[in-house]
Amino acid sequence: MSSLAPLQNLSSSRLTSAIVSHYIFGASSTKESLIELPQGQLYIVRPRSPKGYSELIFKDAAASIRRTGQEFQYQLVIQRAYEEGEAELLEEEEGGDTEGGSLNPEKDERTFLLDESLRLRADIREDGEVVFAWLDLSGDEGDLYEFVCDPSVKTETASAFSLVAAQCQYERKYRKSRDTATEQHLQEFDFEDEEPIPQASPIPSPARSPGISPSPDRTYSFSNNQVNIGQIDSAMARKTPEKQKAPLRPYEEKPTVAPLSTKLIASGETLSNEEAELHLFDFQSGTFVRQDEKINATVTELGNWKYLLHIANHQKQWLSQDINPDLNPVFNFEYLSFIFNHYTEDGSAYSWLLRFKDRETEERFQEGLMQALWEHLNQTKWVKAKETDRDYVLDAFNDLVLEDAREAEAKEEDEAEEYSEDEDDSRPRSEHYDSDESEDDVDPQGKDDHVNSQLAVGAKGDRTFVVRGSKIGVFKHTPQNHLEFSTNISKVETSKGKLFSPTKVMLHAGDRDMVLQNADDPNSLYRMDLEYGKVVDEWKIHDDIPITSFAPENKFAQMTDEQTFLGLSHNALYRVDPRLSGNKLVDSELKQYTTKNGFTAAATTEKGYIAVASSKGDVRMFDRLGINAKTHIPALGDPIIGLDVSADGRWVLATTRTYLLLIDALQKGGKNEGKLGFEKSFAKDDKPQPRRLGLTPAHVAQFQHETKAPLSFTPARFNTGPDEKETTIITATGPFVITWSMKKVLAGRRDPYSIKRYSDEIKADNFRFGSDKNIVVALPNEVDMVTKRSLQRPTRESIMATPKRASRGGKYGGWLGRDDVVNSPY
Repeated sequence: MSSLAPLQNLSSSRLTSAIVSHYIFGASSTKESLIELPQGQLYIVRPRSPKGYSELIFKDAAASIRRTGQEFQYQLVIQRAYEEGEAELLEEEEGGDTEGGSLNPEKDERTFLLDESLRLRADIREDGEVVFAWLDLSGDEGDLYEFVCDPSVKTETASAFSLVAAQCQYERKYRKSRDTATEQHLQEFDFEDEEPIPQASPIPSPARSPGISPSPDRTYSFSNNQVNIGQIDSAMARKTPEKQKAPLRPYEEKPTVAPLSTKLIASGETLSNEEAELHLFDFQSGTFVRQDEKINATVTELGNWKYLLHIANHQKQWLSQDINPDLNPVFNFEYLSFIFNHYTEDGSAYSWLLRFKDRETEERFQEGLMQALWEHLNQTKWVKAKETDRDYVLDAFNDLVLEDAREAEAKEEDEAEEYSEDEDDSRPRSEHYDSDESEDDVDPQGKDDHVNSQLAVGAKGDRTFVVRGSKIGVFKHTPQNHLEFSTNISKVETSKGKLFSPTKVMLHAGDRDMVLQNADDPNSLYRMDLEYGKVVDEWKIHDDIPITSFAPENKFAQMTDEQTFLGLSHNALYRVDPRLSGNKLVDSELKQYTTKNGFTAAATTEKGYIAVASSKGDVRMFDRLGINAKTHIPALGDPIIGLDVSADGRWVLATTRTYLLLIDALQKGGKNEGKLGFEKSFAKDDKPQPRRLGLTPAHVAQFQHETKAPLSFTPARFNTGPDEKETTIITATGPFVITWSMKKVLAGRRDPYSIKRYSDEIKADNFRFGSDKNIVVALPNEVDMVTKRSLQRPTRESIMATPKRASRGGKYGGWLGRDDVVNSPY
């Protein structure tokens, strides 16, 4: 018998990420989705109709439960999901009737008032397929709508969906808050007397078995009285679809157990001591499981700028953790929660959650913890920081819902994030790059002592350049979005014939030249003529001022014949002009500081505005060289290792080892309203609101659980091009490439990033120039181009997915032989 009831296991002792009903109903927006099943298919099934047994309505869809504008009223919403570009294509085919590219409600969305008359219920079939069904009240007798969940949807998510649906129906029927509903009340919405859900006709799909489906009486339901989570997991394990989108390696079935804690006695000032509820993230179920109802979370100063987070009560010492950036702290005041990572001596990572009784308690704890983290990083007392700077730091570590969320949410259409490469034989392929390898002696790790380290993507010639020791591999971008090996520059050497391995490269002068940095010569740069594949110039910058980093004159100078570019030393910013005789530093455009600012990176806008970051974590904005910065963004304390700016200067993107920082440079008020921070200074009491982009602590723990290595992001970048709007951010850590959707970030979405796992550590990454649809990735011994669609939502399945090597696809589709590696112009 099928039924839909909240599971006993989804009690207050088990906190699922953004699923727990107490949290779900706490949101304020009347149109906000309470919960979502992100991927599935919608059918209408007509067992007694001559129209046909079943009809597929939406091939790709998401199911959600939304509030309406009336109290106690909720809607079940099924919304069609388009693959990238599909909506525009359909609009063109149908004459462009849709306005502004918005959804057509008749074609793209079905809504149903959540009422007991729907007889909403769910089954888990023998093959593990989860299906929700409800009556078609406007159809013939027996007609049903069925939403068949994608295999990537977790059982826990479907169970929570059932719980929320039952609570919504309770509120509508009794016009009371769900808080008054008992388990017996909710069982009223089981609908156990309904007939089993009939099987909808499946569509052919490589992700689903085309075999005969089980009969309806052999199902596993969500009923309280029949099965619990463990039984469901067991049932789903008996038979799984023949082909999963993300194949899993064998993993431990035991729940995650809290590690043993070493009791540390901390002496010194107590910065914070608050009571909270303690939860531990369980890797197997993907949930936070309550460990203790009442603990004390204490932040204590140890001396010498070291601080300790200690969690214990009278019965047990739970954990002691040094406070540093690896803590990865995230505060969420909507849910009264604080999530962080804890590392044991063997390097294992665990994700913990503290839940506070009220906002005031969490604010007091946040103040103490962030004071400790800031003082540890800056080695300066918190009280010496300006009040606006302290607010900036606290805001940066909040799990923000941004001001423009509702406007962006109204326009939001999910991107096609779940995509199987096996469905597309024309997908991009990788190139193996090992200059010392013979065709008959393939070694995945290569034969030389070097690995790929740098990546430069061409703007004009459709080429990608990969640095490997003192060699540079050149790869062509084909019209089919493949990478095709072109040539190998086998000797990067000075004019005196000394080989060197470039530590930084930049394409220059219409992609005809490449500027190279040599770690052994900090005061000089080298120009390689790419047509000849040789270093032809050595540029001495200055006798006393080194060059630690450099950037183009403006965002798209690479595409032009512009000769000048920007240079950085640890405490100076200047222009480099290679046409000057002698030293190439332009003295009249030098801005030098007496203090050690530790400049690390620079980036420019299309107009040539300049952003400069430092190892202290601060960012300066200039409208031109040789003057003081117009705007100074305070330091969070983590060194910035990479910097990018949108072409129009609106967004500044900084990379630290464990998180990204997205800064809005547009001023929203005051006398400089509408001006950028590059053009006019922000008011003294006004700073741009930071967006701290990081992985959730649970995902951090899962990543480290898989890789046994801490986070270490590569410099993040926007997609870019003269006619391109910045829509996506790319970075990588370990074997995972990660993209953030700007649309989702600005909408305050809780699922803004997607991932793809490789078989080896990613050394460098970037978008193909002029597009956000293709990504170039350099692994130690391979170079790959993939579609953005091939990245998936970060789930236990996609994180644990067995990484695959790209298949060999002909002479230029996989590994390279010795004859392919030549030193010749292209």
